[in-house]
Amino acid sequence: MSSVLRPAGLADAPAVTALLNEIDVIEIGRPETDLHTVEADLKHPETDLDRDSWLAFEGDRLVAYGLLWDESGGERIDIDHYVLPDRQDTGLVVLKAMEDRALEKARENGAERAVVHLHLNVRPTLDTSLLGDRGWSAVRRHHVLRRTVDAATDLTPEPSAGVRLRPCADEADRERVHALYQASFADHFDFQPRAYEAWLHDLDAVNLDWSLVWIAEVDGLGDVGFLMARDDREAMGWIRGIGVLSEARGRGLAGLLLRHAFAAFAARGRDVVGLGVDTSNATGAPRLYARHGMTVHYAVDTWEAVLR
Repeated sequence: MSSVLRPAGLADAPAVTALLNEIDVIEIGRPETDLHTVEADLKHPETDLDRDSWLAFEGDRLVAYGLLWDESGGERIDIDHYVLPDRQDTGLVVLKAMEDRALEKARENGAERAVVHLHLNVRPTLDTSLLGDRGWSAVRRHHVLRRTVDAATDLTPEPSAGVRLRPCADEADRERVHALYQASFADHFDFQPRAYEAWLHDLDAVNLDWSLVWIAEVDGLGDVGFLMARDDREAMGWIRGIGVLSEARGRGLAGLLLRHAFAAFAARGRDVVGLGVDTSNATGAPRLYARHGMTVHYAVDTWEAVLR
């Protein structure tokens, strides 16, 4: 059966969620995609759905989905690509369309080339030989980690002398977390600086429970670290990011924030907490998480293509 390709709209979010969960089951053994996450992606401020999204249907069945966005304003373009395993021809059609649009978008930004990144499970439903044949290569690996938590044993930790944790309580605190995020992640792989309003959209801030965002303060240094978590994923509590400024590292602040989040999720009745980490992280984050009982749930590769 031939496929029908068209752009996505916000009303397509349930169908996209169903497709992504079907792919989740194949790739990681369980559905872990939430509708609100798909809706937030479709509302990305750097995405023009008419030009930057693709749905492929066979009859009434959605078999492939693609989304493109541009946070760099230059040559760096990001895409998401999902396809059912027995629909590789359709997946290739979507991939080619996304490559063409990525190069067009980069050139609209004044760049001579497009450097495109795509995140895929290490055992994806997309046949990665199609990527290799088109000049793509895997350039980085991330792990999604998870840990069980229990209210009886994961208790709120006591900060050491001169250290305080406070919840993100108001707009000034949110702006402070943004500044800490930008500074602490500036040297990380593929970091894209984001202005405050764009960053809020990245977080789906209107739906974020800001009581699960904490700031770490140290005497003599001021605010030096943060942890951002969210409790709106069905599969698990989620830690979106932990950051500590370079001048404050080595004091155990990241571990303190992590244990604080474990205790908060356990108190809410959660039994599993997850997060994602770059396996080549230069700050030692993978070792920190391992020391705190986090184990690999699944792995994701970043694939890159340079298009001219």
